[in-house]
Amino acid sequence: MARSRSELLATFRRTATEVAEKDFNNVAETMSISELGIDSLGMLEIIGSLERELKIQIPDESLAGIQTVKDLLNAVESRQGA
Repeated sequence: MARSRSELLATFRRTATEVAEKDFNNVAETMSISELGIDSLGMLEIIGSLERELKIQIPDESLAGIQTVKDLLNAVESRQGA
């Protein structure tokens, strides 16, 4: 079952907090990934964790343009119905 946008943001916050071991509970969709101090390896870990939890697969080409939390949530959201 597809999760709502607010549920996806909450899932991202929790996952990012676990992976990066920093507090991301106040992250907004407009924030850039680099602004959060998450490197490319951290992003891969977060994406892998989201894929497992949400039982989705995000194609690599969808990841290329991700700059903000919103971009990532859009990619996740587009795969929920796929």
